Amino acid sequence: MKKLFYFTLFIALLASCNVRKNVVYFQTEDSSSSVANYTPTFKVDDFLNIVVMADSPEAAIPFNLPPMTGYTSTTGGYSTGNPERSGYLIDENGNINLPIIGQFHIAGLKRTEAVAQLEEKLKSYISNPVVNIQILNFKVTVLGDVRSPGTYKIPNERITLLEAIGLSGDLQITGNRKNVLVIRSRGDKKEQYRLNLTKSEAIFNSPVYYLEQNDVVYVEPNISSRTNGAFWKTSAPVFISTAGVIISTISVISVLSK
Repeated sequence: MKKLFYFTLFIALLASCNVRKNVVYFQTEDSSSSVANYTPTFKVDDFLNIVVMADSPEAAIPFNLPPMTGYTSTTGGYSTGNPERSGYLIDENGNINLPIIGQFHIAGLKRTEAVAQLEEKLKSYISNPVVNIQILNFKVTVLGDVRSPGTYKIPNERITLLEAIGLSGDLQITGNRKNVLVIRSRGDKKEQYRLNLTKSEAIFNSPVYYLEQNDVVYVEPNISSRTNGAFWKTSAPVFISTAGVIISTISVISVLSK
């Protein structure tokens, strides 16, 4: 009787340890991890809002796109009553066409680089120019075995892989935390990165810790976990009933043998 009890307890503890290894994040300690500051790099098909300011507001007007007077509903991606924001779409050659300045190659530049170059060009026209650039269509997509898969627009242009997983409601218990895939576009090529979320150093030292615009995160399902879960869900009542019968039988035999 006691042997059966201890054997059952051992199996339960073994199963719980195995579950922990598969579902708990940051199981390794790496206090030396450091993450570099992130600044987005502009890419083809980015939609940019560029605002030029100067000592004289009137002098800066010709260098800004006029605000759009039309209003859209929420189905257009904006709240009812708010005007759409005008902007510049980076073409397939990596260029945008600015008022007065003309064509400007911006793809491949970080924000600080693009701002510095534009301000330098504007000094020929206005005094003390200040340029602000924002990506209006910065988004990431999270797919697979998460609670709320979908595409998420990121207004501040800065999001980590962990934050994206949080936006999607976290992984399902059956999601494979040891082989999360991040797909990133580089021109006409696709780069793939795989991460083990149970290891701290694999996350914080990864080049995809900070996601870039249009990155896709895919969480594959752990097939064995789903199969085992389905097996135990359907078989557990049978095992429990059988174990109850065995324990009852052993108890009766023990009583009769005395």
